[in-house]
Amino acid sequence: MIAQQKDRFDLDPDHIYLNGAYMSPQLRSVTQIGIENLKKKNRPYEISEADFFSEKRVLKERFAQLISAPDPEAIAIIPSVSYGIANVIRNITFEKGDEIILLQEQFPSNYYAWKQLEASHGVLVKIVTAPAVETGRAERWNEALVEAVTERTKVVAVPHVHWADGTLFNLSLLRKRTNEVNAYLIVDGTQSVGALPFSVQDIAPDALISGGYKWLLGAYGLGVAYYGERFYEGIPIENNWMNHEGSENFSNLVNYNERFKAKATRFDVGESSNFILVPMLSEGIRQLLEWTPEVIQDYCRNITKDVLKTLPKKYFYIEDPKFRAQHLFGIYTKGELSIPNLKQRIAAQNISVSYRGKAIRVSPNVYNTEDDLQQLISCLRSAVN
Repeated sequence: MIAQQKDRFDLDPDHIYLNGAYMSPQLRSVTQIGIENLKKKNRPYEISEADFFSEKRVLKERFAQLISAPDPEAIAIIPSVSYGIANVIRNITFEKGDEIILLQEQFPSNYYAWKQLEASHGVLVKIVTAPAVETGRAERWNEALVEAVTERTKVVAVPHVHWADGTLFNLSLLRKRTNEVNAYLIVDGTQSVGALPFSVQDIAPDALISGGYKWLLGAYGLGVAYYGERFYEGIPIENNWMNHEGSENFSNLVNYNERFKAKATRFDVGESSNFILVPMLSEGIRQLLEWTPEVIQDYCRNITKDVLKTLPKKYFYIEDPKFRAQHLFGIYTKGELSIPNLKQRIAAQNISVSYRGKAIRVSPNVYNTEDDLQQLISCLRSAVN
């Protein structure tokens, strides 16, 4: 297991930050790169035409390596998950009666566009509801998700882990089932990629879309997406000069080329060269490749496993570790325990967590320690003693 990495971040030593699922703290190296690249525009004559493409290439190569994608050209630079989902919807032919499968209370950016499609195209959005909060919940939820796929299913659009409580979904099994009915598998990796191992070669999603400011350790405002072969000839939601062939030759831009670039590059957002955010996200991913998501999962498991066992089961419920992520999990209360009261107690101890649905969402990373978790659990236990 790696040692604690808090010194790589600029965190307040008197504050316990267990909230990486909300927004990651910034690596010192990412901050430095951001500052250096912000200053570059002071002298725009030093920014070459090649600079519009070189950093993008590095980012795509690093993200492709992180998710075991064989081709960096299968990676698109996007501003948000909703943008990535919009490109997906633009390039699937829907018919009235097609079914779209989602999960209860999944993140809104992977919900609203599908509901709008239901109104405009007559498709049916099916929500797979979460079982009761009790032993075996995640396992039953996974079973219900697979069982929801039928011959009428056109798309399954789900996260790898649920953003509210870290429930882990078996994407390999889900991919097998969607292949049987020729349905698309669209994965929101925002709360998993970077901290949880993901292999495009093993799971083969049709698209994997990730915001960059959480577990990828980038700045707010930029993300990345993998698009598979079913989208290689797609039409992007925007026509910008950079996603057309020949855009590297600035002197020839007056001679329009209607052909889009190959594979997922056609889905790059306008101004995807972003001279500040692209190298910052690229540096965040570089550090993740050094640590590896496997090591991050092990680290989070080791600092949480013993401490969480001390939480009174009479008053709190946490999913079995085999069926949830180690870097993100929900603590559910039982009985008459008041979440607002617990929220006040936790905040008074300078501890940051989130509250999503009925869960207290806890999301540690390599800057945390077992003692951080112990202080949170002690705070919760004091409410029932």
